[in-house]
Amino acid sequence: MNTPLSRRKWLKMMAGLAGGVGLVGVQRILTTAATKAPTASLTPRAYLPLVSNARPTATPTATRTRTPTPTPTRTPTVPAGSGPKVIHLHSTSATSWDFSSGWYGDHVSQSKVTEMIDRGVKELTGQPTVAAAWGALLPGYLAGKGIAIKVNFNNSHTGSDGCNDSDNIIDALIEPVNALIGGMKLNGVREQDIWIYDALRAIPARFRTRCAYAGVHFVDSACAESVTFESTDPNAAVTFAHANLNPRRLADVLINATYLINLPIIKEHGISGVTLGFKNHFGSIQYVMGSGTDNLHDYIEPGNAAYSANYSPTVEINQNPHIRNKTVLIVGDGLYGALINTNVVPTRWQSLGNAACNSLFFARDPVALDCVMMDLLYAESNQQPGADHVDDYLKLAATAGLGVFEHGDPWGSGYTTINYARISL
Repeated sequence: MNTPLSRRKWLKMMAGLAGGVGLVGVQRILTTAATKAPTASLTPRAYLPLVSNARPTATPTATRTRTPTPTPTRTPTVPAGSGPKVIHLHSTSATSWDFSSGWYGDHVSQSKVTEMIDRGVKELTGQPTVAAAWGALLPGYLAGKGIAIKVNFNNSHTGSDGCNDSDNIIDALIEPVNALIGGMKLNGVREQDIWIYDALRAIPARFRTRCAYAGVHFVDSACAESVTFESTDPNAAVTFAHANLNPRRLADVLINATYLINLPIIKEHGISGVTLGFKNHFGSIQYVMGSGTDNLHDYIEPGNAAYSANYSPTVEINQNPHIRNKTVLIVGDGLYGALINTNVVPTRWQSLGNAACNSLFFARDPVALDCVMMDLLYAESNQQPGADHVDDYLKLAATAGLGVFEHGDPWGSGYTTINYARISL
């Protein structure tokens, strides 16, 4: 009997074909999909509760259904809830790439990104100045207390080849990091107390050499200070409840830090549906893919036989005290973002003026932030996140006390509990 392909399986199939058509071919497919005409209207959606682990049977199509372009305004435009804050800063002048010429990272405005970061931390903390905001985010800071910043270089090659990474596939940008460091320095933070890391990937030269602050540290697998996993701290390893999964050690840079800033990129993903703040900490552990059934990817892929809606290794990683208790800020990098999959060249967002996403997202609640970023991704693709079980990990995280789970309409009616503000600069 023929089983209809779900949207998620179709996306995985397309990602798998990428090697056959080549990067240029993939980019052409994505660009074509991104320029289709929008649908009639974007209205608040009712997200149905998850009632089974059955896969959807929708017929896949080769193009995404887009939504009309909303009009960003200068002040928050949705009713604020009483729960955790999520701030969405948007600026049409944050980037200026034409989606064809050169590297997208050469077309980011540092001054505008700095303005967005400064505004975001003030809005999030309710403080009148940038220095005061960082005082609230880093309570008790003294010289010698380390601040770790987890960046995302999932598409940078492992090994020394990644040091000279020069492709156009989405990866972290230095501009948000520069802005974060500049703000922290206003509150007296020393550059040498700041550690930028990705434990499993190479942080390439084009990122490190653009850092505006010579005193900060870079820690990675190949190009900068070498990552280590040697701590004897009692919480130095993540132990998984699933019998098939062996413990993974955390990077020492994270264990030695007093404060943690998580800097994920807003991306869809061919395996897990999305890769946001929770999954960014796959880059904080010693390895992801072990031998046989000891592969974390199997347990985050809804279509995999090993998957269960009642279990997610990402939740156990984020429950570790070195992540849970040290995270003072999460900044979602949506300057470009990635649609369709995690390993693609950035494309235009129709829901944001047929341009780059040009957004940054701020929160201290990791569950609430991933909910909002997921809602934005799925508003763009006109899908419900629960349809493919993509949001199971967030429900589990909320049950585990890691934050507030709620879906809403980030372009219209907003949220009942999450205190969501959308601000245009």
